[in-house]
Amino acid sequence: MTIRPRLLAARLLRYLHSWWYTLHLGAVALVMAFSPSTYNRENRLATSRYIYASTWQVLPWFTVLSALVSLVIIRIVLVTARSYGLSFYALEMVVRVLVLELIPLSAAMFAALRAGMAFDAAAIGLAREGLPQPAASSEALRRLRRDLVPQVIANAFAVLSLAMISSTIVLVLAYLNIYGLSPWGLTEYTRTVGRVFDPVVTISFVLKTVLFGLAVAVIPTAAILELARYPARRASTVQPGALRLLFVLLLIEASSLAIKYTI
Repeated sequence: MTIRPRLLAARLLRYLHSWWYTLHLGAVALVMAFSPSTYNRENRLATSRYIYASTWQVLPWFTVLSALVSLVIIRIVLVTARSYGLSFYALEMVVRVLVLELIPLSAAMFAALRAGMAFDAAAIGLAREGLPQPAASSEALRRLRRDLVPQVIANAFAVLSLAMISSTIVLVLAYLNIYGLSPWGLTEYTRTVGRVFDPVVTISFVLKTVLFGLAVAVIPTAAILELARYPARRASTVQPGALRLLFVLLLIEASSLAIKYTI
């Protein structure tokens, strides 16, 4: 009976240390991302390759898939609103549900599965053994600049790009479904969309998308690097960082909803 409290305390400390390691890695990556010395020719090429792999290669078919799903949701919302005599609120509902909530969250989840979870910790080698501490620190810094920072930038850029482009396409699809090809609905359309995107909602949307991108870029990477440093902790078959990333994404989403609808 005296062992269990010690085990619980040890697990709690390890859990808090894991979160601290994630926050520390994210802070280091952000500082190095804004450091001019990071962007030499090699790192610029690496960043462009990661951006191409994580964004441009998947952008066309992700956009098509999100457009098809959004089109189905738009039709369901329109038919339901008309059946209850609430057609006036259909566009506002589409913008609030799809553009503000579902599209950024789906882009973050997709980027996490496509790029963030596929991070190869062995390629960075931060947990090298057999090196003196100064040499190990110098090697870790060099590899951090060369591999981690470009991938963090690329994953964050992927979430932002997928969310913004898909949201724009959804807005176009919403207009075509409600007003057709007629230009006479532009005035009412822009007024409704502008009413939805007030300053608080716009800032919340941009900030939420940026935080999604940072979470996708940092959390899976930190989890895999932590496993590389402490291989004895590999006791679960779940992808490292998956549950933590899901928790953070839901926390960001809940905070965004609270800010938009309570302030």
